[in-house]
Amino acid sequence: MSITVKTGLYAMALAASTALGTLAAQAADKEISWIYCGDKIDPIHEKYIKEWEGKNAGWKIKAEVVGWAQCQDKATTLAAAGTPVGMAYVGSRTLKEFAENDLIVPVPMTDAEKKSYYPNIVDTVTFDNNQWGVPIAFSTKALYWNKDLFKKAGLDPETPPKTWAEEIAFAKQIKEKTGIAGYGLPAKTFDNTMHQFMHWVYTNNGKMLDGDKVVANSPEVLAALQAYKDITPYSVEGATAYEQNEIRAIFLDGKVGMIQAGSGAASRLKKTSINWGISTLPSGPSAKGPGTLLITDSLAIFKGTGVEEKATEFAKFITSPGPQGEYELQGDAGLTPLRPSPKVDEFVQKDPFWKPLIEGINYGGPEPLFKDYKGFQNVVIEMVQSVVTGKAEPAAALKKAAADMEQYK
Repeated sequence: MSITVKTGLYAMALAASTALGTLAAQAADKEISWIYCGDKIDPIHEKYIKEWEGKNAGWKIKAEVVGWAQCQDKATTLAAAGTPVGMAYVGSRTLKEFAENDLIVPVPMTDAEKKSYYPNIVDTVTFDNNQWGVPIAFSTKALYWNKDLFKKAGLDPETPPKTWAEEIAFAKQIKEKTGIAGYGLPAKTFDNTMHQFMHWVYTNNGKMLDGDKVVANSPEVLAALQAYKDITPYSVEGATAYEQNEIRAIFLDGKVGMIQAGSGAASRLKKTSINWGISTLPSGPSAKGPGTLLITDSLAIFKGTGVEEKATEFAKFITSPGPQGEYELQGDAGLTPLRPSPKVDEFVQKDPFWKPLIEGINYGGPEPLFKDYKGFQNVVIEMVQSVVTGKAEPAAALKKAAADMEQYK
């Protein structure tokens, strides 16, 4: 498949590809090049790379560590130049764009493979009835609350809010009784502003995209945006100055009553003196159960390397239950397990904070797979910012955003 109109990341990469020219060599026979995002290769991955190489004589995994800010662009640029890597670590939200531009190959899953994951996770890499990546990292969110601030505000420190209405009321009471922000709402021009809003969408049985149809302008999504407006007065002042990790830092300083965060917050809170609790995210009025945005990163297998089949084999090995279980249950990385297992059960028994991070999966939903995900992301950020700054009312902001999304699907 080939298309003539290039969008988003791919368009930018294509423009840059001429500068690379032939500097990036094709993957050599029996070598699988891997663009690995981060500062260094995780020791667990190093261990299993050696194990796989030992079982596959003559094959080598050539991992190139690239910083988070550049790794995805580099993979795209090399592919656009006709010199693709064997595979790359990418946000699953980009898979549709890669596939539409004929840069990656499908990675079909068997029914047994699909059933091994928690519900809805396979949806994060699926469109046109096929899978286009192998999930390697997964995150969900839960509600964290400061029990001492609850007590100071006259709230029961052992009872977190279960609904949005309670969450807003609790945030108001904390702010009015203690002078400290009741909630931490991030609205910086940053990708996780979109992510944070999607957690509210999925705790109210909403969605942005249904197949190729934009369905954002719905009562469920409007209720989420209205709740954002309603909780803003009791949140950290100047929401547009903060992204989620900065909000988390404020919580770790004891300066905000409630936040939504992943498992990384729990591992950090253990090192503080804060008296904290964790629960599933509060639910909106249309919720069918506790929800969360399901964010996955995946290994994408690039087309035209001659090692697609072997790269697929390795990708499925490195993300199989054994290696993956060791990798994702380290805590500080902020990951949630991709699959249920006895090992996960042991971790939940030992550290109960894992339970609410897993409980939201059943009613959670994937990042919407727009062809131009950055375009969609920017529309949501602009919408959220317009509401929390008071520049637009929720209904008008959502109507405009839904119309703007059409060009990016």
